[in-house]
Amino acid sequence: MDASVFEPPAEAVDFYVESLRLLNESGIPFLLSGTYALACYTGITRPTKDLDIFCKVSDAPRILAFFKSKGYEIEVEDERWIGKVWRGEHFFDVIFNISSASLPVNDDWFREAYEVEVYGSTVRITPPTEFILSKLFIQDRYRYDGADVVHVILKKHEEIDWHRLMTAMELYWELLFIHILNFRFIYPTKRDHIPRWVFDELLERIQAQAELPPGGIDICRGRLLSPRDYITDIGEWGFADVVGKGLEERHERKH
Repeated sequence: MDASVFEPPAEAVDFYVESLRLLNESGIPFLLSGTYALACYTGITRPTKDLDIFCKVSDAPRILAFFKSKGYEIEVEDERWIGKVWRGEHFFDVIFNISSASLPVNDDWFREAYEVEVYGSTVRITPPTEFILSKLFIQDRYRYDGADVVHVILKKHEEIDWHRLMTAMELYWELLFIHILNFRFIYPTKRDHIPRWVFDELLERIQAQAELPPGGIDICRGRLLSPRDYITDIGEWGFADVVGKGLEERHERKH
């Protein structure tokens, strides 16, 4: 892959080159995701300001400790899903869970190997199934990754493990169904890219759910998608929260 298509700040290139080299040197399994994986699967390129490095939950402390031993500054931004490695103003994310803290990275993410060369290093990128999992919950007023989901389905539908996707989203199947309906709306002539059994199964669940009475506790699951956009629901309107994040917005890091 020609990393120049991402137009990173010139002063950041050396940081990316060295970071990927050191990640390979560490011997700790990791996956490069985000913009780089999207470009590999769809050809869509866009500027990026950092690297998204995914790893298993148990390996995140090892990666952070390794870079600390090399003189980098490290940060545990949120114990539930993300850390950062810094060198001056530049950083990369160490991600071991989905931002909603609902889908931890595990061995399943490493079953399939997709390799590319980025900044002179050969690295594995997030497989299509896991790439979609990493995007499903990102829906707030400032960022919505639904376009990434449908673009990868469009281009890589034959390589998506639909059984794995359904299993991983068992608790949040409605959210998966929303993205599938979104795909069908955007690409009406490509509806067959979604296996018929997936659509039928999710539709059957909707129909069965319609027969149920409402639950006894008012729940808002909006903060799984956007912690900031549903604070009023929890703080003022009396809905129970399923995220567990504090109501006050976290201050931006001083860097």
